[in-house]
Amino acid sequence: MWERVVQDGCWALWLVCACYLVVVYITSRGLIGAPRYRLFQARVHDCRARAAILAATISSASVDSADSADSVAKSAVLKAINERLDGFGVGGQVVWRLLPQRAVIAIPLSKLAAAWRALHRAETQLLRLEGPEEIALRSLTLRLRLASDPDPVNNSLGTQLAAHAGDAPAERALLIAATEELHRQEDEDFEREYEHQHIALWLALTGIAAVLLLGLALDHRLSMLLGGLGGFLSPLIGVMRSQRPTSWGVLVLAPVGGALAAPGGLLLVRMLADPELNLLGQVFLHNSWGAPAQPISLAVALLFGFSGTLFSRLALAATGQLVPTSGRTARPGPPSRP
Repeated sequence: MWERVVQDGCWALWLVCACYLVVVYITSRGLIGAPRYRLFQARVHDCRARAAILAATISSASVDSADSADSVAKSAVLKAINERLDGFGVGGQVVWRLLPQRAVIAIPLSKLAAAWRALHRAETQLLRLEGPEEIALRSLTLRLRLASDPDPVNNSLGTQLAAHAGDAPAERALLIAATEELHRQEDEDFEREYEHQHIALWLALTGIAAVLLLGLALDHRLSMLLGGLGGFLSPLIGVMRSQRPTSWGVLVLAPVGGALAAPGGLLLVRMLADPELNLLGQVFLHNSWGAPAQPISLAVALLFGFSGTLFSRLALAATGQLVPTSGRTARPGPPSRP
C-alpha cells in the first residue's frame, strides 16, 4: 500500500493535504483557543467564588439591618450574575468536545470572544456589589498594575484612582470605569487577533484547495510536496534559532505558500533561463518547469518553498523583463565626436 502511495504522486499529494487539513482544523479549534479558554474557565470559577462570598455577606447583612430593600435588590442582581455564569457551562455555548472530560479539541473563536465579553460584564457587576474594603484592595491592585503600563491613557486612569483614594463612592465609580476600559481594550485586542487568525485559516484552506487542483492539472506534484516541506522548515528553523514566529497564521500558511510557490518559481526560472533572455544560464533551462523530477528542479522547488524572499525577487526580475523596450529609459551613450 505504501509503495503505491509513494509511486503515485497524486495519492501522496492527496494524503498530505488531507492530513494537513486535520492539522489546520485542530489548530484553529484547539491550539489557538485553548489557552484563552483555560483562562476563561479559571476566571469563571473566580467569579463563582466571589458571588458565593457576596451571597453570604448579603444574607448576613439583611438579618442585621432593617433596610431589606437594598438587600433584596442586591440578591436579585447576584442571582442574575449566577445565572449568567451557569450559562457558560451549557454545552455548545462556548465549546464542544469530542471526548468530554478529557481534552478540548474544538473551540470556536467567535463564541469564545463573545463569552469573554459577557464574563467581563459579570465581573463589572460584581464590583458594584462588593464592600468598601474589597473595593479599596482592588483599587490598590489596579493602581499598581497601571503604574507600569506604557500606555499614557492607562497611566492617567491610575493617577485618577490614586487621587480619589479613600473616597469610597468616587473610588468605586472610578474602579468600575477603569475596569470597563481595560476590559474593552483586552476584548478588542483579542478579537483583532482572532480576526487575523480567521483570515490566515481561510487563506490556508483556499491554498490547500488550489494545491489539490494544481496537483491534478499539472505534473508538479513532487515539486509541490518539496515546496510544502520547505515552507514547513522555514519557521521551524526560525524557532530553532530563537526567532519567535509572527503568529499562528504564519505557521499555518508557510507550508501552503511553499507548495504554491514551488511550481510558480520553477516557471519563473524557466522564463528567465530562456535563450532569448538568458539571465540564469542553460543549467536552469533544462532543470526547471519542463523537467520537475530532476534533482536540481526539486532542490529549486525546496528553496522556493523555504524562502518567500527568493520568489519575490525572482518575480520582480521577471516583471522587469516584461516592460516594453520603448518604455524603458534609454541609457545615454558616449558623445559623438565631430
